[in-house]
Amino acid sequence: VQLQASGGGLVQPGGSLRLSCVGSGSIFKAFDMAWYRQAPGEQRESVAVISTSGSTNYADSVKGRFTISRDTAENTVSLQMNSLRPDDTAVYYCNAHLQVFEKVINYWGKGTLVTVSS
Repeated sequence: VQLQASGGGLVQPGGSLRLSCVGSGSIFKAFDMAWYRQAPGEQRESVAVISTSGSTNYADSVKGRFTISRDTAENTVSLQMNSLRPDDTAVYYCNAHLQVFEKVINYWGKGTLVTVSS
């Protein structure tokens, strides 16, 4: 099981970036997908989640600025990030998760660094 994230980089405040994550077909058909981020010295936090049915949920800090989407045919989940701020600087991780009874199965991709700076 592999998740491959890409799209990070350096962007000025107010700019935009689009992160993408590609995974195996079995993951995308059955798992909810999410983007997390971890800033230096901080705990990893959930940024956005999209279910298999397409319903979404966002952290308050990114609502109205970030959009998560998934393309089951292409096995991708994307995070469009607009109006980026310096406090969005972090390593962003793609996540696939599935709750089976009381257990949550998690898969993680390698992170991609997003730096927002002038």
